[in-house]
Amino acid sequence: MASVYKIIEIVGVSKKSWEDAAASAVATTGNNLKDLRIAEVVKMDMQIDKGKVVAYRTRIAVSFKYKEKK
Repeated sequence: MASVYKIIEIVGVSKKSWEDAAASAVATTGNNLKDLRIAEVVKMDMQIDKGKVVAYRTRIAVSFKYKEKK
């Protein structure tokens, strides 16, 4: 039987770093979806307020195993 995976994009936000933002996104998603397989960084950006970086944002594509309903 062949396997099927679904891919979604999510955004993690952190005041510390892009890595922390990505890790937070994966951890939160992992609490809601089962069988996470791959996380790929799609884009990184920063939120700026009054000329200062206030948050790091990391957009990731996450794949998880898709299970058919029986």
